[in-house]
Amino acid sequence: MDLTYFRTFREVARRKSFTRAAEELGYAQSSVTMQIQKLEREYGVPLFERFGRQLRLTPPGESLLRLVVQMLELYDQSRERIAHQVSGTLTIGTIDSLAAYYLPPYLQQIRQLFPNLNIQLLPDNESSLLTKVKEGDYDIGLLLDRYPANPFLHCIQIRDEPLVFIGPTDHPLVHAANVQLSDFQHTEFIVTEGSCIYRNMFEKLLKDNAIPFRIGFELGNLETIKHCVMTGLGIALLPRIAVETEIGLGKLAIIPFNHPALRFDLQLLLHPKKWISQPLQAFMGMLTNQES
Repeated sequence: MDLTYFRTFREVARRKSFTRAAEELGYAQSSVTMQIQKLEREYGVPLFERFGRQLRLTPPGESLLRLVVQMLELYDQSRERIAHQVSGTLTIGTIDSLAAYYLPPYLQQIRQLFPNLNIQLLPDNESSLLTKVKEGDYDIGLLLDRYPANPFLHCIQIRDEPLVFIGPTDHPLVHAANVQLSDFQHTEFIVTEGSCIYRNMFEKLLKDNAIPFRIGFELGNLETIKHCVMTGLGIALLPRIAVETEIGLGKLAIIPFNHPALRFDLQLLLHPKKWISQPLQAFMGMLTNQES
């Protein structure tokens, strides 16, 4: 049964008048009368009776009112709880660097807003991430790539994310005034796995300019890469967010090299027909409203 009828019934009982209830609810009096008549037919008993000009509840009406008050309060309570304590699962696919160094503060915020929400953060490689967002395995994807990362998906630019070359603090290129691409000749690099998009971009840049280079180590873990750089095993190209702490502590140093081909956009990826739940909408708002 439509809860509107119960609300109308409660208001008539409170006001002891069809006319005043209609004014309060913004209905025509005929609409209020029709709703009460439907309730009476549904329950098979009269709910109101008149004594002269006075309207009052019948005994069945008094019993129903007690139940209606409880039902409407429970309904209102359920709306409030669902609105502020949404359960379910939010599945986020992303790459290692964003999972470790970018997303944790936002995960904390979304957990505070929705304590009962189950959050799955799933680090993945770029190609698999795109596929799983397309197929609906991930509610949302976060990626570093040139915008747009994929023409099929809804891609939202969040910010420009710089890539930096890092070396040990005593590396000769760290102290150079202005490093050129040719200065990387025969330099030994520590690189991420072969599917990493920024590794592939840099290798293509070196090959297109006929710059010989050496790969000393191929490692799948960013923390391992940073520690190998610290010990002098080579230099590496990483997103700046992944090395901010070590740079601030003086454990690593940035090599002063910039090139327009080495830039990325931090992007939020959605399937075009994805239903936006309240937690997902809130999470997207946190990411897109951040300070640049």
